[in-house]
Amino acid sequence: DPGIGKSTLLLQAAAGMARSSRRVLYASSEESAYQVRLRAERLVGGLEGLDNLLLLAETSLGRILEQARQHQPDVLVLDSIQLVHHGGVDAVPGTPSQIRHCGSELVHFAKATGTSIVTVGHVTKDGQLAGPRVLEHIVDVVLSFEGDRHHAHRVVRGVKNRFGTTMEVGLFEMTGEGLQPIEGGGALLDSTGMPRPGTVAAPVLFGSRCLLTEVQGLVVSGFLGSAKRKATGIDSNRLAMVIAVLEQHCGLQLADQDIFAAASGGLRATEPAADLPLALAIAGAHLRKSVPPDAVAIGELGLGGEIRAVPQSEKRLREAARLGAKKIFCGSDMPQFEGLRRESCSGIAEAVSKLEP
Repeated sequence: DPGIGKSTLLLQAAAGMARSSRRVLYASSEESAYQVRLRAERLVGGLEGLDNLLLLAETSLGRILEQARQHQPDVLVLDSIQLVHHGGVDAVPGTPSQIRHCGSELVHFAKATGTSIVTVGHVTKDGQLAGPRVLEHIVDVVLSFEGDRHHAHRVVRGVKNRFGTTMEVGLFEMTGEGLQPIEGGGALLDSTGMPRPGTVAAPVLFGSRCLLTEVQGLVVSGFLGSAKRKATGIDSNRLAMVIAVLEQHCGLQLADQDIFAAASGGLRATEPAADLPLALAIAGAHLRKSVPPDAVAIGELGLGGEIRAVPQSEKRLREAARLGAKKIFCGSDMPQFEGLRRESCSGIAEAVSKLEP
């Protein structure tokens, strides 16, 4: 998305490689050299130690590659492929034919010279890489940079990786000095200590990392037949399923209620393990009840109202205990973990009945 921080991420990475004695050519097709210099002075603490970082403001792919041949960088950073053009293609930049030819030319240059090439590709509203799908097939690694411009948190997620796993995830916070890594998930949890109806903490997996994230629900009066269902950071299909399960197995009358659900911090809690926290958040908001402030919830809901086991339970329990949780709402097959008291529930109806006023 525009303004999410793609250029910031690339410039910080390029500066880090330049300071570790690697020659980097940063080619910007979106900004002038002066604009990039201003950002570098703000983000990476000035230009000291950046003698290996070369800057080029250019939109012609031919001239960019010619400079790369002359300076022989270890890494070529191109920001972005949508705005560069290939001189042999009679089309405007950003069209499928231009992106296809530019991508093929970059891959050929990388294989011929051994240069590592990093380029930015914009995405569509559906989250798919803009342009022809061939671009995803010819590259070795595809990383997704996700987040909400109205929130500070950003996630770097592996989509394709020919050299290793795609389960590694990087979590960052956007600050005035650029992107800063977040070492633990506690920064995403509101630890005021006051129980709040409609708020449930959940240990959610983001790739290989487990983060404690707040799942929130809000239920207000609506109109029968035109009730709203809005989700932010929550899968809208799972939200609809959870609402149906609550109506069928807990007797909640939600057909004429507007329901809003969100995951805190601009993250996306879309895995099935967030079903139980989402259900408890919606039920708590409707009944004006809450889970204790030191409790978390975890579990997948079935259409029969049962609470199913989730993968990597031990990692989730360890992270919850590390961040101060004392109680966990879960299914009956959740293993015991030292320091956490289980509130085992056979189904969603029993879990909702354990909510406190």
